[in-house]
Amino acid sequence: MLPATFIKGYDQRRLRALLTLLFVALAIPTTAVIWQAYDQLKWEAWYQYRNQAEELTGRVDLAISQRVTTAEARSFSDFSFLNVTAGANVVQRSPLSVVPVHEELPGVIGYFQIDPHGSFSTPLLPGDELNPADLGLDREDYGHRVLLAGSIRQILAENRLVTDRAISGGRIRQVNEVEEMVVTTSRTTPETDDEGSFEEAAELVRGLSLQSEPADADDFSYDQQGFDLLNSPQKLSAGQRTRGLADSPASLAPEPRDNSLGRIQDLRLDDNLQKKSEDLKRDQADLAIEKKEAEAPGESRARRVEQAAAAPSPAVRPGMSSDESTTITTFESEIDPYQFSLLDSGHLVLFRNVWRDGSRYIQGLLIDQAVFTKDLIETAFQATTLAEMSNLVIGYNDDVINLIRGGSYAARLASASELDGSLLYRRRLSAPFDRVELIYAVNQMPPGPGASVLGWTTIVIAIVFLGGFFALYRLGLSQIKLARQQQDFVSAVSHELKTPLTSIRMYGEMLKEGWADEKKQKQYYEYIHDESERLTRLISNVLQLARITRNEPQFDLAPVSVAELMGQVGAKISNQVERAGFELVLKQDESTERAIIKVDNDCFAQIIINLVDNAIKFSKDAVAKKIEIATTLSNDARVTFSVRDFGPGIPKSQLKKIFQLFYRTESELTRETVGTGIGLAIVHQLTTAMNGSVDVINLEPGVEFRVSFPT
Repeated sequence: MLPATFIKGYDQRRLRALLTLLFVALAIPTTAVIWQAYDQLKWEAWYQYRNQAEELTGRVDLAISQRVTTAEARSFSDFSFLNVTAGANVVQRSPLSVVPVHEELPGVIGYFQIDPHGSFSTPLLPGDELNPADLGLDREDYGHRVLLAGSIRQILAENRLVTDRAISGGRIRQVNEVEEMVVTTSRTTPETDDEGSFEEAAELVRGLSLQSEPADADDFSYDQQGFDLLNSPQKLSAGQRTRGLADSPASLAPEPRDNSLGRIQDLRLDDNLQKKSEDLKRDQADLAIEKKEAEAPGESRARRVEQAAAAPSPAVRPGMSSDESTTITTFESEIDPYQFSLLDSGHLVLFRNVWRDGSRYIQGLLIDQAVFTKDLIETAFQATTLAEMSNLVIGYNDDVINLIRGGSYAARLASASELDGSLLYRRRLSAPFDRVELIYAVNQMPPGPGASVLGWTTIVIAIVFLGGFFALYRLGLSQIKLARQQQDFVSAVSHELKTPLTSIRMYGEMLKEGWADEKKQKQYYEYIHDESERLTRLISNVLQLARITRNEPQFDLAPVSVAELMGQVGAKISNQVERAGFELVLKQDESTERAIIKVDNDCFAQIIINLVDNAIKFSKDAVAKKIEIATTLSNDARVTFSVRDFGPGIPKSQLKKIFQLFYRTESELTRETVGTGIGLAIVHQLTTAMNGSVDVINLEPGVEFRVSFPT
């Protein structure tokens, strides 16, 4: 029970305000601690996935760098259909002439070379001075090479990297004829094969030669200088380059890239955690070491000088040695590292400058962006847990060129503006792909380790808080109510004690002084007796309440017949009922005459006396002043004692409250009946203690109390 000093002066409103203030005072710091713990778990999970993203980016970067290193190791002469084996001086086909094209870099379409005169060539086709038949090329193989070389040339021409003159005008007809002939000859059976058709195709190809015609004096050639503009500080679009170099690149406004999905700055990404991670990394690592690691790739990509051999004579053929021909010559060339660019057509291009005898050659390879991205980036990304909680953005300069969705998206993202979330990690790849940036955006952060435990702990704390404060509120209300009832009880007991004592004293003084005659004396003695009985019952109830409150009830349960109990009850209460002006009616069912129950005689008598006293008190204004006490035997072998009056009954809203301690149906200010509010509570507690039950029902008229005991 709450101390009296706590509940003194408190009502329901003040108690609610006090507990609310206490709840808020405890809930705020608890919520702050839990929130901080969740934030720490979120940060740890985020940092764990950031490390995974960093490791994945490093693996992708290493895989691309290794493949680029292999491609950069190609010699100058590898970009010709025939070259000379180093040391042995044996003429053989270039490893880049293989069809289909094979290269460690995925998605390679083919290789090309632009000479100082702007002429396009590819290691897929022998020079015009060589006969394909002498080189072991059949019609079908040669035709496919022509088509593939034409595709490479067309991609370069679409991006204004080579002139389109060689395949314009009448040459378009020749290309179409070659394509048609390739299809036709590829379907020709060996029996219908004739060398004339092959020679005709070869003659058309030699006539076409896939080389640019000389440019007019006032017409600008873009063939090598177009590559110079690819990675200029202000990238020119294909349309801008067609206006010529007379306009300075700095004076031309950049146009949006056609194959861009949006701008990187359009990404709606929260970079707070990324900044926090970067600050932590700066505290844990030496910036000088990072700078050295960043500069290391550039140091390994310096210009190199190589010695190469060439076989320009028309008489050379695969397998020919230097003893058979004196046309094999050696030369020195300087080879720059590869440069990378994204073309307007969406293709990737790797190209390098090669210097021979003071002249510049451009050698390179075209790459299918979709295949390259899928094999080297997307496949690696989808194989990690990052794909379950983040999206991968591939950027080129300031443009988004590819969006790889994470697991929470049902369909591939269409534009950069659709992407939001937290920035997990971003980094540019090593040169020559240093214009490519990988950006990881969190779309659904999985819970960190221990999040489930923290979640359940939070729920338990919330339940304990809410349940505890609700129970405390109910307990406080009950204590406040009990305190008020006790105050009312003290007042009622004082009144109940004072009234009979006053009557006893008054009648005693009258008898002492001899103011009453013999007739009056008998009446006064009866008043004194009744008030004494009333005082005895009150004191008995108070003592019984004290024993029950201290959990010290003492019962002497013994088998007693129902008939004997009814006889004792009639003897004890008949005078009380008659003096109150009521008629006592005892009804005993025949089935209960021999019934035996185990009760304490004194406690049973106190139960019946309290019920009768309650009936007299609340039905004093009844038309029928009668009290009925009856016994019945139920089907479950229980004996029920009922006490009925014919008064006004009990309101339904109070039927379940009348057995509560100190409860009275009337307020202290308006009640007309006397009583302390403990009689029915003692009835309920005594009956329950003797394994019985008590109930009350309204009748028409009056109310009936039923007390049942097992036989």
